[in-house]
Amino acid sequence: MSKISVIGGGSFGTVIANIIALNGHDVGFWMRNESAVDEVNTRHENSEYLPGYKLNERVVATEDMATAVSGSEVIFVAVPSPSFREVVKLVVKHAPEQVILVSTTKGIEGGTFDLMSQILVEEAPQAMVGVLSGPNLAKEIAAKNLTGTVIASGHEEVRDRVKDILKSEFFRVYTNDDMFGVELGGSLKNIYAIIAGMAAALGMGYNTNSMLVTRSLTEMARFGRELGADPMTFLGLAGVGDLIVTCSTPLSRNYRIGLALGSGKTIAEAIAEVGQVAEGVNTVKQVKEKAEELGVYMPLASGLYRIIYENESMKNIISSLMLSEQALDVEFAANKEKVLLEDQ
Repeated sequence: MSKISVIGGGSFGTVIANIIALNGHDVGFWMRNESAVDEVNTRHENSEYLPGYKLNERVVATEDMATAVSGSEVIFVAVPSPSFREVVKLVVKHAPEQVILVSTTKGIEGGTFDLMSQILVEEAPQAMVGVLSGPNLAKEIAAKNLTGTVIASGHEEVRDRVKDILKSEFFRVYTNDDMFGVELGGSLKNIYAIIAGMAAALGMGYNTNSMLVTRSLTEMARFGRELGADPMTFLGLAGVGDLIVTCSTPLSRNYRIGLALGSGKTIAEAIAEVGQVAEGVNTVKQVKEKAEELGVYMPLASGLYRIIYENESMKNIISSLMLSEQALDVEFAANKEKVLLEDQ
């Protein structure tokens, strides 16, 4: 069996590292925290993120990037988007040139609007790149609940290799060649999970949640189509699948941010309460600015931006979002001429 590396000691990085180890591979597990490294290597647990979850002894943690990635065939990068490029630059210094690099991060880089796969291509032009995304709540994976994920890449070798590495009785890996669409879906859904959490905190019910989810899907597909993604990709696990789960449960960090905002907390208080990085707070800023630049109609994302960054009343915005929404239902299945006609 080969050596595989996982970069990032959060909850998802931890469960991915363990699945890989259980499949017989040695795992170089890079973590920033010295005490967490010691705990993984001695007690075989990452108690900060997944208390009680037993890790296979093949998962070997280290703070040293060279040790983590040297000789590795496949490297999964599972760090928050604000530090992604910085960490990848460090990975590239020590990793083999022909390595497979897979992002599991669902976010967009501030200032560049680069997705994580684009950062990988820019920083490691010799590597083959892929993206892992889907409705993948780490605590449920740790509990061995049946879960599906998507590996997307333009390289068949990447898709096949990652599928083999992560095969499991409870973790099913599907493939897709629309890497951009899969990654964009995983990033955009974080915005709508915050809105869904806010709506729940304000006492809105299942009807409201279902409307928010379906209108969010339309908004995601509209934005993705403008950027060159296949709108039909958003009907898969990495689109509507991920959207449904993150808009429905407090296990989602972004949903918990929304719950806190809806209960009257400021965004700073909400982030402090959740205690982990919620990508949607950063993503909504990037998406709102890009949507305005491209002239894409995104009332949900724009409304959340005003709540977070301009302190507008969320009750007024949530009601007005629906009133100002376009009337066409299945917009992503329609041609542009029909959409334009409907708007007139």
